[in-house]
Amino acid sequence: MKIIRYTFIISLFAVLLSGCMDEYTEVFTANSPVYMSYDDLRESVKSTNPIDLVNPGKIYFKDGYIFIVEEMKGIHIIDNRNPSNPQNIKFIEIPGNVDLAIKNNILYADSYIDMVAIDISDISNPKEVNRVKDVFPYMTPAPKDSALRIASVDKEKGVVVEWEIKKVKQEIEYYYYPYIFYGKAEYAMDGSVGGGQSANGGGNSFGVGGSMARFGLYDDYLYTVDNSTVYMFDVKDAAKPVSIGKQGVGWNVETMFIYDHHMFFGTQSGMQIFSLKVPTALGYVGSFWHVTSCDPVVISNGYAYITLRGGNACGSNVNRLDVVKLSSDYKTSTLEASYPMTGPYGLGIDDEILFVCDGSDGLKVYNVDDKLNIDDHQIARFPSIKTYDVIPFDNYLFMIGDGGFYQYDYSDLQNIHQISLIPVKK
Repeated sequence: MKIIRYTFIISLFAVLLSGCMDEYTEVFTANSPVYMSYDDLRESVKSTNPIDLVNPGKIYFKDGYIFIVEEMKGIHIIDNRNPSNPQNIKFIEIPGNVDLAIKNNILYADSYIDMVAIDISDISNPKEVNRVKDVFPYMTPAPKDSALRIASVDKEKGVVVEWEIKKVKQEIEYYYYPYIFYGKAEYAMDGSVGGGQSANGGGNSFGVGGSMARFGLYDDYLYTVDNSTVYMFDVKDAAKPVSIGKQGVGWNVETMFIYDHHMFFGTQSGMQIFSLKVPTALGYVGSFWHVTSCDPVVISNGYAYITLRGGNACGSNVNRLDVVKLSSDYKTSTLEASYPMTGPYGLGIDDEILFVCDGSDGLKVYNVDDKLNIDDHQIARFPSIKTYDVIPFDNYLFMIGDGGFYQYDYSDLQNIHQISLIPVKK
């Protein structure tokens, strides 16, 4: 009888324990992670035949070639030596890629937690030549279904390359790790400097990126920024980037623009300005604050042009263009004028000609010589395209929109016209 009694007690205890454990677990339908191992990640960069644009993101221009990020997948190479007939010639597979920059013949790109250096001297056969491992924070792609929760992520298994929708059973979590979601739809946490890069000490050795960029080059240094931190690399030997540290620069940073030996950050609360006098230790100079919104920045002739976009992750419902006068030392900033917009994203400037990607309201072109009456000097508007970012360069405008990669000839400002399109595969 004792044996039976003891067996019953043990069984009862097991049942009770099981019941207690169930109080700390839950079953639910979720975005469940699909992993790529770290070993596979570090063997994944390769060049392939060209593929269609599906989800284009950041754009970059150098030496007659356009480089377009296929978000989280890699980089399209476009031969643009004849802008009226661009050719999609190559694709570089780079899992987890969001942004890029180019010095000489070396292309730098993020690949989840790593920085990769790719030799493009033979544009038909790009090759990875170096990799800086474990330099960036862990990140994931955007969830497959944003209405569903995200299941627990085990970073030991590798990087998350996609999600599958399924039921999961896991311990109840009272705190969720703040994974970073990248995507051009918001750019709030997203992932090359804007115009004027050649004036920053690099000459023609650097390419030119768009206003949504988070990568930037200055002299012998490469900078990348996430929502709060700048990561610094020594690229004196372009093919051998070396991580040399990081520096906090505030919160909710979205974009980076390098101009006149200074770094301008667009954040959700305003523009932050840092000096590059000591390239390895950014020196705070000044700020311009505004309502919470997403806000890329470009600089020209002593003025900052800032687009503010509200809604969703961007905060308020304010949508406008701010024109800010900068002091010669960049310590003070004065709002000169504001102009209503529909839902602006990126922008670009060529002297006094401003190009604004106003989301669903299309591409808008202004003469900004008269800062107080810019809205009276709209040169052109292309309303049928949902636009994201632009690069104006040598009388050609490179633009990413929901339909693909567009190019415009603006050599005659009275006759700005589209000359080519590489469409997105629907």
